[in-house]
Amino acid sequence: MGVEKLKRRRRLHSEEFKADVVRACSEPGVSVAGVALANGVNANLVRRWMVERGVSAPSLRQRVTLAEPVGVPEFVPVTIAPPEPIATTIRIEVQRGSSLVKVEWPLQAAVECSAWLRKWLR
Repeated sequence: MGVEKLKRRRRLHSEEFKADVVRACSEPGVSVAGVALANGVNANLVRRWMVERGVSAPSLRQRVTLAEPVGVPEFVPVTIAPPEPIATTIRIEVQRGSSLVKVEWPLQAAVECSAWLRKWLR
């Protein structure tokens, strides 16, 4: 039993389809890639169709005239709360029956703290 490799077939598009896609790409502010994606074709193929028809892609940049600002907003000071202090110790409270044990370990000795706690809880 052999595996048959499928041949890729080139898709053929009608001249009317190509003209419609190129016309859509000629609109101002339209993305050639977006039109190509919407129509299921590669953007490079659409650009080739445009070159063949002497159509250049419109610029996506449009001139915008800014109106003069009506008024400059006033400066508003913002207060930011100071960050929470970083813990330097590990605090553990364990209650067994009527006994309550409170332990404080330095943060740098976290590995030793976990080893002690594992032994103690067994």
